[in-house]
Amino acid sequence: MNYFLDTHVVVWLYQKSLKLLSPKAIQAIEDNSISISPIVLLELEYLYEIGKIKTDSHTILKYLKKKIGLKLDRSNFFKIINAALKEKWTRDPFDRIIVAHSKFRDTYLVTKDENISKHYSKIII
Repeated sequence: MNYFLDTHVVVWLYQKSLKLLSPKAIQAIEDNSISISPIVLLELEYLYEIGKIKTDSHTILKYLKKKIGLKLDRSNFFKIINAALKEKWTRDPFDRIIVAHSKFRDTYLVTKDENISKHYSKIII
């Protein structure tokens, strides 16, 4: 099965902050294929540019690709954006697209975001 990762989960994995993840989330990551939406790369780069993280998005992706087999999902972005137009529960464009992408692929999303968990049932916290 394929699981998607939310941006903060990617950061925690890169920083080796596994204590921030639940045992269920760690098990899901270890036992399944894991991917991210391309919008996660953009959010990582944004966080890097504003100084919230110290490593750029491509370095993080390259590292996690090698260490844990993280993949970049290459679904039709137009269809994902179209799906995101229906996610009116948040003004955060990153969350809208990440959830829409997860729904589009009908996959679980590993996240600790409480707002997402209220609006998407297929999450692993």
